[in-house]
Amino acid sequence: MNNSLFGESGIQITVFLVIIPILAGLLIAIVKTYAVYQRLKSRRKLLEFEKKVKHLSPQEVEQYEKRRKELEYHLPENQLSGNLAPSDEKGIISNINSIEELRVIPHKKSTFPQKYISPELSKLILYFLGFSVLWLLVGTTVGEYLGIKFVAPDTDHVSWLSFGRLRPVHTNLVFWGWSSFAMVGLSYYVIPRVSNIEVFNLKLGYYTLILMNLAVISGTVSLMAGINNGGGEYREYIWPVMALFAAGIVLSLYNFLKTVALRVTKEIYVSNWYIVAAMMYVIVILVVAYLPFWQHGLGETIIQGYYMHQGVGMWFMFLNLGLMYYFLPQQLNRPIYSYSLGILAFWTQILFYTLIGSHHFIFSAIPWWMQTVAIVASVGMVIPVVAGTTNFLLTFNGNWYQLKTSYTLPFYFISILFYFTGSMQGTVEAFRFTNLIWHFTDFTVAHSHMTMYGIITFMLWAFIYTLVPRLTGKEPPKFWVGIHFWLALIGLTFYIVSLMIGSTEKGLIWMAKKPFIEGVVTMAPYWLWRAIGGTMMWISHFVFAYNFYKMVNSEVEIKIPASPAEILQAKKELRNTEFSHPK
Repeated sequence: MNNSLFGESGIQITVFLVIIPILAGLLIAIVKTYAVYQRLKSRRKLLEFEKKVKHLSPQEVEQYEKRRKELEYHLPENQLSGNLAPSDEKGIISNINSIEELRVIPHKKSTFPQKYISPELSKLILYFLGFSVLWLLVGTTVGEYLGIKFVAPDTDHVSWLSFGRLRPVHTNLVFWGWSSFAMVGLSYYVIPRVSNIEVFNLKLGYYTLILMNLAVISGTVSLMAGINNGGGEYREYIWPVMALFAAGIVLSLYNFLKTVALRVTKEIYVSNWYIVAAMMYVIVILVVAYLPFWQHGLGETIIQGYYMHQGVGMWFMFLNLGLMYYFLPQQLNRPIYSYSLGILAFWTQILFYTLIGSHHFIFSAIPWWMQTVAIVASVGMVIPVVAGTTNFLLTFNGNWYQLKTSYTLPFYFISILFYFTGSMQGTVEAFRFTNLIWHFTDFTVAHSHMTMYGIITFMLWAFIYTLVPRLTGKEPPKFWVGIHFWLALIGLTFYIVSLMIGSTEKGLIWMAKKPFIEGVVTMAPYWLWRAIGGTMMWISHFVFAYNFYKMVNSEVEIKIPASPAEILQAKKELRNTEFSHPK
């Protein structure tokens, strides 16, 4: 062991990984600031344009009218070709309306509704996304209250609002409520879209929606009433509640398998691999976690590590990666960089991620060989993470300029960076020295927010901002999307950096065998920064909810006149307004 804390490789790698998204955020801030400056210049030009339009002379109006007619002139269709029938001896233009290839990426991005899916399916998807937004607000409001309790622990003395009951309410609401609803809803778009066929059965989708809502509502009430599954983190819901959730997933899995089986396309696109596999895994995970046969002694602990990590890696992460393989190429209007890298990441994640659950219990009574296997598998996760990150970033290649003008791509970019940094930080945290310092401290909370929030939530926001305008034809207010992005990113940075620093100090205090209360006192200022960062994140969720509302229920955007015909029309409307309202 090195005498210097920063001499340890695990600490050095963690610091480096935390700095990456911070620098990326600063870079985006600079680019966005320059874009704001350019918009301010454009607004000034717009004001000058409006003054000019208002005082157009009759001669200028006549010139614009003349120019409009010149621009609108078209040659008669047969003036150059004559009346001869077209000849296609080479077969170049025959069958131009047929589609042989996999339709993954639309030829042209548009904010108008895309007619690839039925209005009925669009409605189902929006219901899923709407409930996901609701559970995000409820779940993170509970989390905000818990963050305040770290600073003011005597806020209340109501049993239903005690920390021990509300903490699992918060985690399960954002897990099974916000994230799962959004993921399943988005899957109902991607699965039939890449299969080029309508979803097999819409009713099954609504049954899933009902069962998942029943699970979340009943689970939340039971947890607040003190009815839970015991000490298993993230599996506090009792088995009848999770049976409802699992039943909903089984129905949608059957729905998706039938849709893929009836596909028009020859190949199964990689997105469907990830989505279907994730839904299979979450069912297996829940069955393994809730069957009573091995819930005794160390077996229960090993199963807890398996459940906790498979839930994150093989449900949330796996399904979101599948969505990323569809939505990122669609948003950039170009194919994924490498299909092979996607398949490599798919199989290596299945190989390594299913073995790493025990790295939460280093130096425990679990067999040493099992701990070592978990550490080795954690290092093996470098392969799928690097493959996926490389694939996504190289898909950006040649399109980096779009970060300046797009309101969705910053969410994609930051989530990809957190996918790399958060996953690699998890690998480093599995090392024995770093685990010795950070285990049982708030560092685990920082890591979970770095992954579940920085990766999963940012990805879901990116997908929702991409898809909903395509379903409704209505875009969110770009200014408020920016406010949402920066509040969430800056708040998350405050949250994870403060907890990582404070937890490292606390771990060193414990290793020095100092009194436990000294670690609590040391964490007090860091818990305050946690509350500040969490509050920023919480506020950003209400901004997101407002943006979602505007996407599903917004007015038509006003267009500024640009062409001669539009300028003349604006002048005509202005003249009519002046005549209609005499002074």
